[in-house]
Amino acid sequence: MDLGIKGHTAVITGGDSGIGKATAKLLAAEGVHIVLSDKTQQELKEAIAEVQKEAKDGAQVTGITADLTNNDDVQELAKQVKEKFGGADMLVHCAGARGAAGDFLTLSDEDWYETIDIDLMGAVRVCRAFIPQMQDKGWGRIVLISSENALQPYETESPYNACKAGIVNLAKCLSRAYSKEGLLINTVSPAYIATPMTDAMMEELAEKRGETVDEAVEWFLQNKRPHIAVDRRGKAEEVAFVIAMLCSERASYVNGSNYRVDCGAVETAFG
Repeated sequence: MDLGIKGHTAVITGGDSGIGKATAKLLAAEGVHIVLSDKTQQELKEAIAEVQKEAKDGAQVTGITADLTNNDDVQELAKQVKEKFGGADMLVHCAGARGAAGDFLTLSDEDWYETIDIDLMGAVRVCRAFIPQMQDKGWGRIVLISSENALQPYETESPYNACKAGIVNLAKCLSRAYSKEGLLINTVSPAYIATPMTDAMMEELAEKRGETVDEAVEWFLQNKRPHIAVDRRGKAEEVAFVIAMLCSERASYVNGSNYRVDCGAVETAFG
């Protein structure tokens, strides 16, 4: 299907791996110019080479390092996108971290502030930087990556839960504020996707339980995510397809929505 977005420019934060990189590949194959952003130059360089292989119709792929906890970095990222491509048409915000985890009573103010700075304020900063570029164009798509944790919080991840719930609320707020200017803003909430973040979680669990990573994944599925309908973690590409649709011209009547890509992990029908 032609998504109707050839020649547009997408900025993808957290674009050097996981869901971000998978989304970049899909959009590049639709002829979209891709700006990957993350903190580390070497990983970005490798991701650019992978994404470029998928690019069609003259799509350019570039990378710009930025620390999203630093507003100056974010503003510089937006400036470079403006100079190179005339501004962003799409923003896919995948950057984030699990942050501090553990019993609520053991977590300090600093633990909370660090997680909020990365997971919630990172989204605030990139939206603030790129919304004006989309306003100038009179067209835009923003997809913020939330999580199943926003709807079904887990007791040892309270800072992450709160930040991801905040992202859903932020997107709804922005969708109401800017839709009349041609911007459509939504969230996608994945559950237990095979990404570097969940890889690290499973390695930690395997070490704690004295078993292999595969055994840890199996235990986690049975004991922590029993409602997932298939016996595996999700794939980044499975989330990327939903994101690409929301970035497209075909999603012209979708705004302020949260799309769960969780294979049933969230128990409620109305989260």
